[in-house]
Parts: sequence; structure tokens; C-alpha cells
Amino acid sequence: MTTRAAESHARVRLIVKGRVQGVFFRRSTVDTARTLGLTGWVRNLPSGDQVEIIAEGRRRDLESLVAWAHTGPPGAHVESVDEQWSECRMEFNDFRVR
Repeated sequence: MTTRAAESHARVRLIVKGRVQGVFFRRSTVDTARTLGLTGWVRNLPSGDQVEIIAEGRRRDLESLVAWAHTGPPGAHVESVDEQWSECRMEFNDFRVR
């Protein structure tokens, strides 16, 4: 990856808290991320009210995913989204549920 390309790509880890389990949040995240051309994964956390997302791709597309995560799919009620940004590691080939 060129320096210019590396600068436009990033990685974000999201912890989405609220009514986010049992409302197709993970499946909707996969659909949204794939539409945006992102790679990574999403999983439920044992707390029962949190979902973790790791995504990589173009920063502007990641920002779109973050904006979507603040609302989520119909039936979800998002209370908070914790974001942690870092450098893209080019670690994933697709986006899936873990």
C-alpha cells in the first residue's frame, strides 16, 4: 500500500451499547459494512447489551459506519457508541459475524 493509500485507510473499534442484541444488529452491521466496502467483524458481547465491531477501510466509509451505528437497524435502541481509531492493518478479507 502506498503512503497516500495508507493515509486514507484506517481501523475503528466500536462498542455499541443499548438494545443491540436480538434486533438483527449484527446482520445489519454486516450488510452496511459490505455495502461500504469495509472488512472486519461484529460480535455480541456477554453483557447482553453490547456489540463489538472491528472494521477497516477508507476513513470516510468508516465514518459512515460509525454514523449508522449510532442508530442501528429498526428495533435497536443505541445508548452509546465508544470509538477507538487506529492504523489500518489490512487484516481481513471480508466482513462477517463472529
